[in-house]
Amino acid sequence: MLKILKDLARTLSQATEDGRGEHTLQLAVVALLLEIGRADHAVTQEELAAVLAAAAAVFGITPEESNALVDLAAPAVENAVSLYEFTEVLNRELPAGRKKKLLRELWRVAQADGRIDHFEEYYLRKIADLLHLSHRDFIAAKLAVLEGRG
Repeated sequence: MLKILKDLARTLSQATEDGRGEHTLQLAVVALLLEIGRADHAVTQEELAAVLAAAAAVFGITPEESNALVDLAAPAVENAVSLYEFTEVLNRELPAGRKKKLLRELWRVAQADGRIDHFEEYYLRKIADLLHLSHRDFIAAKLAVLEGRG
């Protein structure tokens, strides 16, 4: 387990050393998007498309850049021991408004296959808590996505 943590820290610190400090934030966001996509133990094409669209929406990047981020984040997700590894970066870097936007994007990924699995909802609740978002924010984001408002 310690090796996994060291590998993740090395990946994130290399991104910062290479002058890609934003990539640390981007990798954390995409890692959470991927976590939601795989929370129900099956990543559908719709969920993967939602992950790519969410990354593009959150960061204003091209689909090619989104694909590259997913490729970089996937190993970190596989080796992660907790969601805290990713949410800690976001709490340090993002204001509350951007965290709420991210939560809406996470709900979009969960809902992309036409249903929200109880595992997905559990992970979303956990992420909202780790991002220090209120239950009101959690419900508002869910309703916005389910009602097509946001």
